[in-house]
Amino acid sequence: MSSDDHAGGVPRTAVLDGHNDLAWAVRKHFGGDLGRVDLAAGVPELQTDLPRLRAGGVGAQFWSVYVPHSLAGPAAVAAVLEQVDLVHRLAERYPDDLEIALDAGDVRRIMASGRIASLMGAEGGHAIDSSLGVLRMLQALGVRYLTLTHNANVGWADSGTDEPAAGGLTDFGRDVVREMQRIGMLVDLSHTSADTMRDALAVATEPVIFSHSSAYEVCRHPRNVPDDVLGTLAGNGGVCMVTFVPAFVSQECADWRQGLVAEVGRRGLDERNLAETDSIAAEWEAAHPRPRATLSQVADHVEHVREVAGIEHVGLGGDYDGTADLPDGLTDVSCYPALFAELRDRGWSDGDCTALAHANIVRVLADARVGHVRGTAPATPSVPR
Repeated sequence: MSSDDHAGGVPRTAVLDGHNDLAWAVRKHFGGDLGRVDLAAGVPELQTDLPRLRAGGVGAQFWSVYVPHSLAGPAAVAAVLEQVDLVHRLAERYPDDLEIALDAGDVRRIMASGRIASLMGAEGGHAIDSSLGVLRMLQALGVRYLTLTHNANVGWADSGTDEPAAGGLTDFGRDVVREMQRIGMLVDLSHTSADTMRDALAVATEPVIFSHSSAYEVCRHPRNVPDDVLGTLAGNGGVCMVTFVPAFVSQECADWRQGLVAEVGRRGLDERNLAETDSIAAEWEAAHPRPRATLSQVADHVEHVREVAGIEHVGLGGDYDGTADLPDGLTDVSCYPALFAELRDRGWSDGDCTALAHANIVRVLADARVGHVRGTAPATPSVPR
């Protein structure tokens, strides 16, 4: 059977990508006004549109309902709800291309129909304002993962790109993990510190994911996953979805980015704030030429995760429209086939590519019973005291 054959109505290398920031990009560039942007016609200002999703073989996507950590408390809650609303409106606007998916069965059905199964993932635990009630309502609105932190700590979990405060998860952070797994939301450990990763895996009774992280041993950036954590994924059943962000892919790019971050700090700006970092990036690049990451380096990360965690525990989470720069050969969502071609050249079988493309993460959705609430809500307070 060739790589172009369909299995169960789904192309073998149809991609279920773990993280795409289209919703925030539409908010940033177009004020969230879908009347100002036509994804069906192509949008050169973005890395994602419908023609390029089709060219890339994307059959399902976790759309990030991200809000920056500069928004806190009720403002963060309001913003994440607006992001959820935007993803729903995108599906309503393009019904021949997009359909909201709530569980593994929906994903399989929608992919087989030829439409793009659209899942949502909330990026950053600050979006729930330390409230299990808000967490439950996001689940009720269709959000199917929560990234425990973004670039800054939350009160109950440490970020990988902030100074440690909790030493991983607090007791309330462990309650968040337990409640997410009870209500059928995936625990996403991208952006978290290594200690937060380990604490969450120690609590987890269902598979977890890294929606957009690469391998620390290949590129030593705190956004990446150490080998000891990757090694636990087989026992947990989870998936590390390798990302394409150059600073997480190439050590040269990571070192260049660290120089930029240090300069941000010297100027008294907040290096955890992407907007503040990006505000001086062009100036920094003019004096310090930016190195390039490559598709081959992304393939190196994919192969490392496979070697350490196993073929059943690797996926893809490109982070398109969440980063201004991308590796050569992976510049937009049309480029996934080039990555599969590279892996086949390295000896990957059709079955291996199918596992990477979507089968592993669809299995996780099913095994973690994503979308299906179990038991009754806990009597513990929603806000940590």
